[in-house]
Amino acid sequence: MLNSYLTSTIKQFEYYKSLGDKTMAQLSFDDLKKEFAQDSNSIAIIVKHLVGNMLSRWTNFLTEDGEKEWRHRDEEFIANFDSKEALLTAWNQGWSCLFEAITPLNVSDLENIIYIRHQGHSVTEAINRQMMHYAYHVGQIVFIGKLIKGEHWESLSIPKGQSKVYNKDKFQHDKKRKHFTDDL
Repeated sequence: MLNSYLTSTIKQFEYYKSLGDKTMAQLSFDDLKKEFAQDSNSIAIIVKHLVGNMLSRWTNFLTEDGEKEWRHRDEEFIANFDSKEALLTAWNQGWSCLFEAITPLNVSDLENIIYIRHQGHSVTEAINRQMMHYAYHVGQIVFIGKLIKGEHWESLSIPKGQSKVYNKDKFQHDKKRKHFTDDL
């Protein structure tokens, strides 16, 4: 059961990263910097915040507090990427840090206590905390992308009004075990 938790965790993080990847692929650099209201966050700002969080939380996460002294969280909310390529490089750097930290974990690591802002968490709790945080922000990225693209948005799941067609196709095939997020 616990081995399946670790496998599922990696698949979930991969899924949320893919939603962000597919959204940003549809957008220009100007789109990524678009803010809909004063003091709202653009996709670029959300990415900068996620990257700062990921680097802080997952660097040496088993041995150091997840809130690093070198992290400047308030600066994460100032847009300063100079290109889409720089934004995507940072995005991928954050995710790489996460995957490098969790991929080697084994069942015996899950109940170890780590610290985030001097508060103890089991490794399982810390993973769950970060997964929910990233899902929240990736949802914002997708929503903002949909607002920007409007009718030109390429759906990341089953397009509106297409559920019956999609299900008809799925039920014509033999049952097989798939990851539960494949058809969200």
